[in-house]
Amino acid sequence: MHRPRALGACAASLIVFTGLFGLAVISSVARARDNRALIIDTDAGSDDLMAIAFLLSRDDIHIEAITVANGLAHVRAGATNLLRLLELSGKKNIPVYVGREQPLRGSAAFPEEWRKVSDMLPGVELPATSRAPEPQSAAEYLAARLREPGVQVQILALGPLTNLAQALQRAPSSVRTIEEIVMMGGAVRVPGNLGDGGYFHTDNKTAEWNMFVDPLAAKIVFNSGAKIRLIPLDATNKVPIDASFLREFESRARTPLGRFVAQILEGDRKFIEQGIYSAWDPLAAVALVHPPVVRTRPLAIEIRQQSPEEGRTTEITAGRPNAKVALDANATLFKEIFFRAFVD
Repeated sequence: MHRPRALGACAASLIVFTGLFGLAVISSVARARDNRALIIDTDAGSDDLMAIAFLLSRDDIHIEAITVANGLAHVRAGATNLLRLLELSGKKNIPVYVGREQPLRGSAAFPEEWRKVSDMLPGVELPATSRAPEPQSAAEYLAARLREPGVQVQILALGPLTNLAQALQRAPSSVRTIEEIVMMGGAVRVPGNLGDGGYFHTDNKTAEWNMFVDPLAAKIVFNSGAKIRLIPLDATNKVPIDASFLREFESRARTPLGRFVAQILEGDRKFIEQGIYSAWDPLAAVALVHPPVVRTRPLAIEIRQQSPEEGRTTEITAGRPNAKVALDANATLFKEIFFRAFVD
């Protein structure tokens, strides 16, 4: 996924030169290679936090940094919630960077009721933190990190793509440092979700929220040449979270992070009971660590910019593929992997 390169010849010379000490060093480096280096770009919504809790529960994932995009939570409130989640997980050394407060163009936004819940997280218990976000902006951090030659990284994008687009605009050649972007967003062969639950009234029936909020940013990222694995509504619709899922998770979650996820789900109960709740970002996180949970195919994706289809992820049948797109998902496998992370 995103492992450090250039070990081979160097490792061999260490063995010859340093004997048993060299073997110990190489063994340590080999173990480090198994830890997957990752940057998470998130808008800190409830499903984002569940996805991040899942990854924090795994020893094989090394999260280098978290960048906060404008989306469900307001960026400052989202950053604070993430710092508190890191406090709960015991991984307090992970830096958090705050992105800009508006999309690159326009003023699209999630419903204010949803944003308030994402900011406040009612009913969710998290420890206090004395940490603050890093002074460097998310886009500045990403541009600088991606300029590091030969140090590839994987990115999990769980919200609007504003931060990534800004970074790629500042340093277009840095796309070579991105091993892969796994992103949740879009609706390719299924309807969009802007009208789910009746909270937002629009003529746009084709877009998914992450793409709708900042379609220009999505266009920049999809046109950048980065390797993209897209987890759209086509796949997440196959992994609904219903009342039985909630009951079983609450009965089995034993870890502090598991109890946190149970509280998040309980807070979203009304959406779950309305049948409009899916494992959006958690599916993307599980697909990152276990790709067979989704079934992908290479497609050419274009991001529409004009109303009434702004943010639509359109499949261009005659185009050159620019993403591996998940059109199906295995709900049973997802549930098994996701639950396992939170059971002692």
